[in-house]
Amino acid sequence: MDWNDLRYFLCVARTGSLSKAAGDLGVGVSTVSRRISELEASLRVTLFTRSPTGYSLTREGERVLEGAEMAEAGVFAVERSAYGLAEQPSGTVRLATSENIATDLVIPALPQFREQYPLIRLEIVTSTLTAELDTQEADIALRMVRPNRGNLKVRRLGRMTYSVYGRRDYLQAHPAKDGDPLKGRSFIAWDGAHAHLPAAVWAAERIADSDIALLTSSLPTQIAAVRAGLGLAIIPDFLVANDDLVQVLPPARVFSNHVWLVVHPDISSSARVKAVSDFLAETLASASSALARESIDE
Repeated sequence: MDWNDLRYFLCVARTGSLSKAAGDLGVGVSTVSRRISELEASLRVTLFTRSPTGYSLTREGERVLEGAEMAEAGVFAVERSAYGLAEQPSGTVRLATSENIATDLVIPALPQFREQYPLIRLEIVTSTLTAELDTQEADIALRMVRPNRGNLKVRRLGRMTYSVYGRRDYLQAHPAKDGDPLKGRSFIAWDGAHAHLPAAVWAAERIADSDIALLTSSLPTQIAAVRAGLGLAIIPDFLVANDDLVQVLPPARVFSNHVWLVVHPDISSSARVKAVSDFLAETLASASSALARESIDE
């Protein structure tokens, strides 16, 4: 049996869709369909029930799923153990982090890292979703929330503060009401798909729906909306250093998060993973004063 056929099977089983599986695997829908058909022919069973709403596992497919997941875990274990075999730091390391940390902290520091470790290729995955290290969606993750499950090595690298910001002329044109800096002003917030994020939770508890001027799915669009004079938003303080935005509420009245470096223990001692981990720790340490700021001088 071809392990790649099982990969395709697992992806379809988890997504329930040929098109979603094709997107995740980076291949065409016809390739996924062919692989599934070949696997069914090889096993002489029907693995999925096809319908207009998607693919669902048959009873036989559910039994095959158990074995396929065991095989996947074995393959990942072998790959993780191979990390420690290379004597020189080389190869690819996949880092999962937020877009703002990648763009404003990690990438600006990469040229110096590349000079020191030219054989390491860093692959950065930016998403508001949590990448799973156990299934090797990433090798290393920088997270704002400490993971509370899984066999992972966790290290605290620093603290990141958040404040509410607005453009100066917007604040002057929309003065606060009743001594509340948020009243009488519009707000830019996260959309429903990101309601789990700390900033979204904070805003949901304090901002009325009628005061929401814009919902977006990314922090850069929120910052752009604030700079356009559309309203207020919660922004990490380090992103507005030397900016013209005005701090409306400081972190003490908003929130802060610790930044956690998360690595699977099976690969934490490999040369390339250790090199990237140390680089991230040094990068965040050098930016610590900007990451955690209680107030901004106007």
